[in-house]
Amino acid sequence: MHTPSSEHGSVGKSHNHDKNHDHFNGKNAIDHVIEAQAEGIIAASEVHGLEPPGHFSAACDAARETAILLILIWIAFADLKLPSFHLTELLIIIAFGFLFWKAGRSAWLGWFRLERLHRILEQERYEIEHHRAQERDELRVLYATKGFEGKLLEDVLDVLMADNDRLLKIMVEEELGLSLASQEHPLKQGLGAAFGVFTSSLLCIILYILSPSFGLFIGAALIIAVSSSISARLAQNKAISAIIWNLGIAALSVGVVHFLLQLLTSSH
Repeated sequence: MHTPSSEHGSVGKSHNHDKNHDHFNGKNAIDHVIEAQAEGIIAASEVHGLEPPGHFSAACDAARETAILLILIWIAFADLKLPSFHLTELLIIIAFGFLFWKAGRSAWLGWFRLERLHRILEQERYEIEHHRAQERDELRVLYATKGFEGKLLEDVLDVLMADNDRLLKIMVEEELGLSLASQEHPLKQGLGAAFGVFTSSLLCIILYILSPSFGLFIGAALIIAVSSSISARLAQNKAISAIIWNLGIAALSVGVVHFLLQLLTSSH
């Protein structure tokens, strides 16, 4: 026989189950955590697929692009028989404009990442404030995989659930895989990109002045090799492979432009 209280309890459990079901979108806690971690990996990656976050990476990326840009411009205008002095002026002007583009672009991407992180934090904060039981289930899954169990697991959950700010930080970093400490100010990334453009332009143009025939190629190769090595080490990848691939892609780009220009000039 079911008493009213037991019926009320069963109804309450059913209601809570429905709320859990709605919050998890039809998934259990484990599947929800897996999905959230996958979304976190995507959110942590660079959305545009062009530039990783960080002022060092921004500087290396800007330096490589500047070196390639200057070489392509030099190849394009070499057949015009411009005096070396005028071509140097042209390279300086274009490098100056490109510096503002890269600095502004890197800063904007930094703001874009911060805005997205802010939305993620607000969404997670809402879940903590309105779906505490479900957040506790997610925490239980996360810490059970770390080896916590039994009373120790429940004690840990009690401590974490008692502080909303700490809980928010843990859910963002543990569930979504986002590191709040690694987020840099957008202006810092913009300055990093500006430094990369300035350094690359300075080296390439000085070497071009010293040797109009080969200086620009030597400077660009040095910039690409060094920046690729630094980027690879920051990402804990093999530096040699990064250098070879980047130099190879650069050589291919330069070769294609040179071939097409020769084809174009020979047809006229």
